[in-house]
This record gives sequence, C-alpha cells and structure tokens, in this order.
Amino acid sequence: MTQMTQDARFWDRTARKYAQDPIADLAGYERTLEATAQRLQPGHRVLELGCGTGSTALRLAPGVSHYLATDLSGQMIAIAREKAEAAGLKTLNFEVATPEAAPWPDGHFDIVLAFNLLHLVADRRAALGSIHRVLKPGGLFISKTPCLKEMSPWLRAALVVLPLMQALGQAPRVTALNAADLEADLTAAGFEILERARHGSGVRDFRPYVVAVRG
Repeated sequence: MTQMTQDARFWDRTARKYAQDPIADLAGYERTLEATAQRLQPGHRVLELGCGTGSTALRLAPGVSHYLATDLSGQMIAIAREKAEAAGLKTLNFEVATPEAAPWPDGHFDIVLAFNLLHLVADRRAALGSIHRVLKPGGLFISKTPCLKEMSPWLRAALVVLPLMQALGQAPRVTALNAADLEADLTAAGFEILERARHGSGVRDFRPYVVAVRG
C-alpha cells in the first residue's frame, strides 16, 4: 500500500467525525476567510486543494464564477457534495484529486487555495510546482499551514508518538515545517511572497497565512 493510499484511507475513516468536529479557533478561521474573500473577484476561477468536507468552499464559492474544491479522500468529497447540494450552489464543484497530480490545464485558475494542507502532502515541492503550473501568470496562491516546528515545546514533545500512530493507521503523514521552510519552497517554485499574516487568536499561532503570486 502506498503512503498516499494509506492517507486516503485514514481520512475516509475519519470523514464523518471530522465533519462534526467544531472549528478549534473560530475567530482565527473567520479572519482567514475574510482576508481570502477580499482577494476574490466575481470573474475568478478558484481551485481549493485539501478542501475536507467543504466548509470553506461553501463560504467562498458564492463570490466567484467557478470554484473547484478537491481532496484526497473520497468520503470527504461525498460529504462536501451533500452540503453543496443542500445549499444549491451552482458555481461550486467537488472532485477527488491531489495537488501532486494536478490534472488541470496550464494557467487554468486565477487563485489556488490550500488551507491546512502543505504539511500533509507526499511531495511538497512537486505539489507547489503543480500549483504554479495551473495558475495564470500573476495568479495568487493563498495558503495557511500548520508549522509544527513552531509549536510550543510540550506540544512538539507529543509528536514522538506520531510514527507509531502512523504505523497503526491512526494518523496521516505529517511533515514538520517552520515559516522559513515554507517560504523557501514557495520561492523555489517560482512564487513571490506578497503577504504574511498570523490569524490565530491564541498566544502562539503556528499557522502562517501566506499570499504568493505566480511570477
């Protein structure tokens, strides 16, 4: 079994629970949504990677002409489609896909979004290269990424059990990053950083929000 298949199975198993869990930092989430919505225009074609059960897509899709939300997990996408059907959103579509594969034409999207994703992908540099390719010149990549190297020491200490949990299928693949690692990879992929922010409402926010433009 490949790591990607194992990750997909993990998220499939946890999809229903994930859909029911409350957002841990609602105020920070709302700030991220507001900042992102300000970048969207009615004529934009938007791609969201790692959409989960579609909560963010449902909020942002009404502001653009076409919004495609994708996830590795078929069960996550099934739940997202249920939500979209109930909401009656015609501009929103969901597909099972991964950023590494990125099966879309070159320069197809105005904006690509990836929230809580880049620390989970199998090959981050390949994913960023694909994102750069599917964006129009001057298009924006907006991300918010848990950087585990920036967590408090006692939270980082808890990560020592992660390999065992992964071996038992109780956790997905996770890569420990900091903001500098992330920005270095973005620059190497051909992006220019436009905005750096921290939207968390806690004392220590380890999820940098980054807006980057395709060069």
